[in-house]
Amino acid sequence: MSDIFEYAPAPESRDVVDIRPSYGLFVNGEWIDSLGDERHKTLNPATEEALAEFSYATPADVDRAVDAARKAYDSVWGRMPGRERAKYLFRIARIVQERARELAVLESLDNGKPIRESRDVDLPLVAAHFFYYAGWADKLRHAGLGEDPRPLGVAAQIIPWNFPLLMLAWKIAPALACGNTVVLKPAETTPLTALAFAEICRQADLPPGVVNIVTGAGETGQALAGHEGVDKVAFTGSTEVGRLIARSVAGTRKKLTLELGGKAANIVFDDAALDQAVEGIVNGIFFNQGHVCCAGSRLLVQESVEDELLAALKRRLATLRLGDPLDKNTDIGAVNSAAQLDRIRELSDAGEAEGAQRWSPPCALPDKGFWFPPTLFTGVAQSHRIAREEIFGPVLSVLTFRTPAEAVEKANNTPYGLSAGVWTEKGSRILWMADRLRAGVVWANTFNKFDPTSPFGGYKESGYGREGGRHGLEAYLDV
Repeated sequence: MSDIFEYAPAPESRDVVDIRPSYGLFVNGEWIDSLGDERHKTLNPATEEALAEFSYATPADVDRAVDAARKAYDSVWGRMPGRERAKYLFRIARIVQERARELAVLESLDNGKPIRESRDVDLPLVAAHFFYYAGWADKLRHAGLGEDPRPLGVAAQIIPWNFPLLMLAWKIAPALACGNTVVLKPAETTPLTALAFAEICRQADLPPGVVNIVTGAGETGQALAGHEGVDKVAFTGSTEVGRLIARSVAGTRKKLTLELGGKAANIVFDDAALDQAVEGIVNGIFFNQGHVCCAGSRLLVQESVEDELLAALKRRLATLRLGDPLDKNTDIGAVNSAAQLDRIRELSDAGEAEGAQRWSPPCALPDKGFWFPPTLFTGVAQSHRIAREEIFGPVLSVLTFRTPAEAVEKANNTPYGLSAGVWTEKGSRILWMADRLRAGVVWANTFNKFDPTSPFGGYKESGYGREGGRHGLEAYLDV
C-alpha cells in the first residue's frame, strides 16, 4: 500500500457566475457603449478560453465619466453627511459578502489565482475594507488629520491585475468614505470583477455617478490620470508607469499616491523556527503565483542554517499542487497572461546565464494556458538581475548573510522599499531590524498578512502614500 495520498479533484462550479458575452462602460449609474470601436477579449489564463468582450474607453468616454463623477460630487455625494455615506458603504460590504462565492469564482477565472486564495483571502478582505471605512465616514474629524477635513473631489483610480477586486476595494472604500467620487480603470487583462462591482453599486442604490468604471489599456489610464477634471490620482502598478504618471501630474493641483513594485527580503536567522519560516517563505513568494508587489522574492538566510533550511524548503515545494485554479486543492494557479509568462521566463533564463543554480520540484504543466513551476535559485549574487529586478512570478532568489548588519545591508540594497520579513525568536532583534530596514511594511515571523486597519505603502521606487488604516484617509482629504 502506497503511503502517498492522492487528491481527488474538487472543482468549484462555474455555474455560480453569469458572464455576459459583452460589456460596455459603467458611467453615471448606467451601462453605456463606448464612443470608440476598439474591443478586446479577456481570457481565462488557465485555458486561454475567451471569457467576455469589453470596450476600450476613448478620451471622450473618460470625459463623460469624469463629468458624471463631478456632477455627483457637487450635487449629492460631496454634500452628504458622513453617517449617510456610511450606510451605502455598509450596504456594499454586505452585498460583497452575500455574493462572495460568485465573485471568488469570477476572480479565479479571469485572473488565474487558486480559488482557495480568492475565496479565503481576497473576498473577506474586500468586504472588510468596506466595513472598516464605513466606520470612518462620520468620524473624519477624529482621524488626527485636522479639525475640518474635506474631500478632494473626483478621484481617478487605476488598479493592477494581480488582486483586481481587492485593489478596487483599497481604492474605492476610503475615497467614498471621505466624500469623493470615483472613476476607476481596471487592468485590461482582469476587468470582470470590476464590472461585477458596477452591478453591486446599482444593487446598493449608490447614487448615479459616484462610482464610474471605464475599461481599457494604458491609453485609457493615461487619459484618466491626465484629465484636468480630476483632483486626485491613485495608481497601483509598475514603477515604470508610476514614473510616467508622476511626471504628468507634476505641477498640477492633483494629489497623487503611488503603490509600485517591490523586491522584498525575507530574512531568516539561525534561531528562527525553521518549519514555520518555510511556510512563511512559501506564502511570501508562491502565494498568487508570485504576482504580489510585496512578495518575498529574495530569501536572505543566515549561513549556518542555509543547508537545513533549503532542504526543508525543497521538501515543502515538492508538495505544492499546480493546476486548475478552480480546484480547491490547487496551490499554484496560472500566470495571468502570456506577456507576464514571457517576462518570468526571460528573467529566469538570465539567472541561469549569470551563474545561479535553478531548481524546481517535479511538476507537470498543463498543455494549455500560461504556467510556470515554483522555482528557486541558489548561488545568487546581488548583481544578478534576478536579485535586483521584480520578476512578479513564482521565482525565489536565495542569498546568505553572517551578521544582522550584513542582512540589513543586503536587504536594503535595492531600489525598492515596499516590504520585508524577519524570522527570529529574539524580539529585540526584530525591533533592531525593523528600525533599519527601509521598507514600508516589516512582518515579524509571518509574511503577507493584511488588515484594513493597518497602513500599507513603500519608499524609494516602491512609491509614496499609504493605503489602509487611518493613514489611508489622508490621501483622499484636503487637510
